[in-house]
Amino acid sequence: MDNQAMPMANTSSYTKVQYLQRQAASLLLYQSVLQGEVGMAFLELLQAIRYTDADARGCLQAYGSYFHALAAKNQNWEDYLVTQLLFCDNPFTKLAQVQEFKDLPPAIVAAVRHDLEVLQSLYRCSSASLSEWIQGVAHMPISPVVWYKEQELLGGETFATYLQELDNWGDAVEELAAYYRQCGSGLFAEYRALRWQAGQFIGIRYSDPIKLSALVGYESQKDALLKNTEFLLSGEMALHVLLYGSRGSGKSSLVKSLLNEYSDVSGKAKAQGSLRLLEVAKSDLKDLPEIVEHLRGVSQKFIIFVDDLSFEEDDDAFKALKVVLEGNLTARSQNVVVYATSNRRHLIREFFVDRPTPKDNDEIHAWDTMQEKLSFSDRFGLTLTFEPADQKTYLKIVQHLATQAEINITQENLEFQALQWATRHNGRSGRTARQFVDFIKADLKLFGANNNTSNI
Repeated sequence: MDNQAMPMANTSSYTKVQYLQRQAASLLLYQSVLQGEVGMAFLELLQAIRYTDADARGCLQAYGSYFHALAAKNQNWEDYLVTQLLFCDNPFTKLAQVQEFKDLPPAIVAAVRHDLEVLQSLYRCSSASLSEWIQGVAHMPISPVVWYKEQELLGGETFATYLQELDNWGDAVEELAAYYRQCGSGLFAEYRALRWQAGQFIGIRYSDPIKLSALVGYESQKDALLKNTEFLLSGEMALHVLLYGSRGSGKSSLVKSLLNEYSDVSGKAKAQGSLRLLEVAKSDLKDLPEIVEHLRGVSQKFIIFVDDLSFEEDDDAFKALKVVLEGNLTARSQNVVVYATSNRRHLIREFFVDRPTPKDNDEIHAWDTMQEKLSFSDRFGLTLTFEPADQKTYLKIVQHLATQAEINITQENLEFQALQWATRHNGRSGRTARQFVDFIKADLKLFGANNNTSNI
């Protein structure tokens, strides 16, 4: 059968290549696995070497492009293929997240079984084999350098290992459906942090590494946010949260640290569901209802993170956020919450001229309009207030960060310099403490303990 692994003994390399091309062309649902740079380079290389009279120069160039693509990805062909399979987004991966395996259409299941067997045959076409074929086609004395690196655990470690050791990938359809149901597919499986930009989701490869353990102070606010996040992860109805307070108090850092606290490798998160952080700029809040509909029904749990929130009068973003916070005829999605930070308690700017007077003839119920503006923050189910740090709290944060950074100076000297820094720079706050510790760490490393850092 064409979708079974073909016996390679007693067949020419040209026959093998043409067989692999037919296999690749027969994919029904997983075509996107071969549509990336590596996949396209692989297909172009097969095309270059498929004939006995193939042009040697063209074959060598095609092999160079394939080698370059693998090196740029820093993956072996086998690892790349399995990674693309696990992150693929197609009708099967989407249905598998919302339906039991027994309820999936039989034609979809049969198509996946066929595609898995096809991909396994491509998986077995190693870079070493391609190099040998190039040697023969180009009549070279030695084969070209083979791209190879030590194999690493992939994004779906357990399933990837299981798949690579399986004799027939076609037997893994049900297990693959279970993987997608747990881990999701597409960008949401590949990235933990994303942003909404120009009407689409963009993965953030290097998300902020801030850890919850690095944040000191505001313990009650931290506990409340953690508890609400665990509601979200466990499938309970979590509240939308407004983190309001002074600048530099760590509001944004606290939200970003949740991604590292409840990461995919955490036992708690693995049991409760995978957390994703989606950054949405204020200018894109008008798209918020559309974003929420995109997220509805996928397996991950999402925090929509809106930083430094405030509105002008008659702002479309205000209306869009109000719909998400208060709801409309569409049922609220339980896998999505909004966490917003703001330096303003009243999120909509108000001017004295806005306040109604007895002579105000423009609106009969002007006070109602003003109250709607002032009470918008109340539409968040949970409001956490971050007061400015006093001297005791500020020094506590400095000491904690200095201990983590292994700064070896006396407490008296550390506190003196920290207070000097706060006076001369941005005042007492968690952000100021972080900036001070980063500076003094670098200063001590480069110039030593005898340098007078108090005069900065």
